[in-house]
Amino acid sequence: MPLSLLALPASAVPAQAQAQAQAARQLPGGKVNFVVAVGHMTATSRANRVRLGTYSFDAASGTVAARIHRWDHTEPRARVGTGTVPDDSCSTTSPSTSATLVRTCEIQTAGGFAAEPTDLGSGRYQLQTETVDGRTASVLWILWDTTPLSTEKWAVETTSTLARLSFVYATDATTGYGYGSNAPLTTRQAMTAVRDHPAPLHLQGQTWAHDQVTTAGGLFQHRSFQTCVRTTWCLTHLQPTSTRACQATGGCPNHGGGTPANVTSIQYYLQSLSPQDRRDTLWHWCTCLALEQGRTCYTGNSHVKPILQIIDDAGTFRGWVGVEASFYPFADADPRSHDMLGVFRLTDWT
Repeated sequence: MPLSLLALPASAVPAQAQAQAQAARQLPGGKVNFVVAVGHMTATSRANRVRLGTYSFDAASGTVAARIHRWDHTEPRARVGTGTVPDDSCSTTSPSTSATLVRTCEIQTAGGFAAEPTDLGSGRYQLQTETVDGRTASVLWILWDTTPLSTEKWAVETTSTLARLSFVYATDATTGYGYGSNAPLTTRQAMTAVRDHPAPLHLQGQTWAHDQVTTAGGLFQHRSFQTCVRTTWCLTHLQPTSTRACQATGGCPNHGGGTPANVTSIQYYLQSLSPQDRRDTLWHWCTCLALEQGRTCYTGNSHVKPILQIIDDAGTFRGWVGVEASFYPFADADPRSHDMLGVFRLTDWT
């Protein structure tokens, strides 16, 4: 599509004095604030990248503002500690493989995610009706004020309280997910509400690892997480056995045989990073990897997954959009081949 399509005439831009209902019709799905995860992943490339952040739309000016955290394959960032160690109500200091709680470890996240986003952008947007995958759809075009100019195209679906962006095309991305509402981006739900969310959360996404891009799917067992009594901003979960996930990589030659069964367990940690915004983080790793190191807590290539809460107009938690930005921490002839990057959603509306 020619970029001239996005050069909106002044008459097409809603005037500031127009009624609120008219302004809403000029917003994607009638919603102002979106959480968005976007990535560019090519199987054999070592120049992949993922982005996670917020888009805020202004119907009066026809503009959109972005606040983005970005991770690039070519500029790996080390994991960082969040400063949170789950208390003894939801974790254990015992290294025993018969333990039923996760280990008492400082939760890790991707480098830079504990700070404010540094990739700030602006652009213009247009809504129009097009045919997408054989169906008539509302389509959102965004032209970002970048050098060179970059373009995104999303199909828009909406309910009364939530809008969804389905990725169609971008000049610098291959996949993405977005959800928006009229709730302020300062609105979020506590971990207790996340734990008690009654609807199933479905996983959908793409992951890059070892020069392959694969599709992720399944159910996220958020109701299996343990609520921490004192560190109330985090949840933990010990998945008892996961032989396929923890043995498939060959990373546990001495402790991956599944005897006892908890050797192949997975340690899951879920934490809110701020009470003032949508940032949460998910951290997980196979127990046998820590055993291979002779440590209580794994210090190797664990999975760090920054996530942003999806909140609808009523302020209800509806899941997350997220990325994985797990960069290999050890010296190696080809360390970038061991990185793990991903873009995904965990939500009750897929």
